[in-house]
Amino acid sequence: MSQLNKVKEQHPCFGAKKNKGRIHLPVCPACNIECKFCDRKINDHENRPGVASTILKPEEAAKSIGRALELCPDITVAGIAGPGDTLATDGAIQTFRLIKDQYPELLKCMSTNGLLLNERAEELIELGIDTLTVTVNAVDPKIQAQIISGIRYHGKRYEGEEAAEILIHNQLEGIRKMTAAGVVVKVNTVLIVEINRNHIQEIAKAVSEVGASMYNIIPLIPQHELVNCIEPECGDIDGARQEAEAYIDVFRHCQRCRADAVGIPGGHDYGDQIYLKRLEVKDTFSHG
Repeated sequence: MSQLNKVKEQHPCFGAKKNKGRIHLPVCPACNIECKFCDRKINDHENRPGVASTILKPEEAAKSIGRALELCPDITVAGIAGPGDTLATDGAIQTFRLIKDQYPELLKCMSTNGLLLNERAEELIELGIDTLTVTVNAVDPKIQAQIISGIRYHGKRYEGEEAAEILIHNQLEGIRKMTAAGVVVKVNTVLIVEINRNHIQEIAKAVSEVGASMYNIIPLIPQHELVNCIEPECGDIDGARQEAEAYIDVFRHCQRCRADAVGIPGGHDYGDQIYLKRLEVKDTFSHG
């Protein structure tokens, strides 16, 4: 069985049947990109990416997996999707090392913005990461510059098209390295009607050429600096998906999960029983 087919059988975000679950481990406290649509928060009530109820240490995260498997034995995936970026700090990599030793039967899944993917790819390959999701919102610096306010890269802040060029290069080269090593890569794109709606084909073509095997289009949640943008309608999403399908397989069942979701997507979430420190407090994330 190929790695892609194995992933599709076991991973709910790559097409597995509805009886497969995942645990998202919130071990990443900081981000290195300032996306204009992103409003990261620590709370217990919003059901969207970028939100978690607490930040765990790697050792706490590993213990959480044991509790989660007792409550939901159908969990097949240990994923890390934030709430900050997984490569901006070392929490995700340290956690995956523990998972590799303690829960080798679980698929190891990571999501990243890709800014540091090109230079940290070898670490992830050595860890045996099974699946990787990279958020690529544009492959044209002029368009990307409208989506991010800036990046923090090797201790320096970059803005505009300079920041966009660094990000796009590192994303595509990082994907190329990961797929060459046999890692299954899915690309997420946040669909922003006013900015990248007519750019979807170019993104899909570019990420397919560097080896990504699946594409997921996520409708914008209007908030933060893009609060006045419209939320994509079904026609926008369906049209974008049809355009992307000319180049890459398109995933159509994204639940836009929290960074601490636990269980089978669309079913009961066990997060409140696993993460006992759930507090409703304001975002304290940094971009450094």
